[in-house]
Amino acid sequence: MAAFNLTLPDPSTFILMGIPGLEVAHIWISIPFSIFYIIGLFGNFMLLFVVGKEQTLHKPMYLLICMLAVTDIGTSTAVMPKELCIFWFNFKGITVGGCLTQMFFLHSISIMESAVLVTMAFDRYVAICNPLRYATILTNARVAQLGLVGLIRAVLLMLPLPLLLSRQPFCANRIIPHTYCEHMAVANMSCGDTTVNRIYGLVMAFVVIGVDLTLVALSYSLIIRAVLRISSKKSCLKALNTCTAHICVMMTSFTLFFFSILTHRFGQSITPYVHIILANLFFLIPPMINPIIYGIKTKELRDKVVKYTCRS
Repeated sequence: MAAFNLTLPDPSTFILMGIPGLEVAHIWISIPFSIFYIIGLFGNFMLLFVVGKEQTLHKPMYLLICMLAVTDIGTSTAVMPKELCIFWFNFKGITVGGCLTQMFFLHSISIMESAVLVTMAFDRYVAICNPLRYATILTNARVAQLGLVGLIRAVLLMLPLPLLLSRQPFCANRIIPHTYCEHMAVANMSCGDTTVNRIYGLVMAFVVIGVDLTLVALSYSLIIRAVLRISSKKSCLKALNTCTAHICVMMTSFTLFFFSILTHRFGQSITPYVHIILANLFFLIPPMINPIIYGIKTKELRDKVVKYTCRS
């Protein structure tokens, strides 16, 4: 089986090596990875189920939480099934088309998740700074429209990546030292000039996330200014408490993203398997802890989850 997976009978096939340097530990590494993945799936599907069943939760804030849950399921599922096949069964082959498709969905969903986090910041801004108009500014239909805009943005920005790579000639050595088809890992397999791919990928990563972070920072600067004007300390703390779940989720997602990107781009002295493990944790940790954060910090949602759990 190993010999079969390391040969290339089909010239349109890539070989995903998993975590080079830790091949003997693949089975052991798969245990925490699969646990994180299962917990994330269970938590996010539980959120979708509870919000879908409860009419009282059909509000913009919970619709946004459902959008985040869908993106969390998408990012982890784009990576983990193939990765577990590598770890458990040594199935390392993937077609070029399959590789480019995985890359497109993975990066598109990640950008979509960033857009959802920005919309959540806007939701908190309106709720705190303009509460009397919240119901008219942020309706369910408008939130759905913002989600659609975020989806279109993600597709349009990421579509050039697989299209550019599909036109590249790939070398005879098609072994990708990674667990999934990450953009730069695939670009490194090309024998042609990938300058455009590299520049476009790097610019998109920093410009998109930079713009989104700027919008989030602007929202929270206005929120803090509004909160500081509240004379009652109790009301001030209550207003800030409505933002804590989103702040925790945002810090987890963006911190892991930037840490993974910066170590991959500029941390040449770091062992390669550290890059790969960090990249995988970026797609596993946020989907696992986001439902926990919202389940703990959002009382109305927590009560409904407890209701269905106790009923079961």
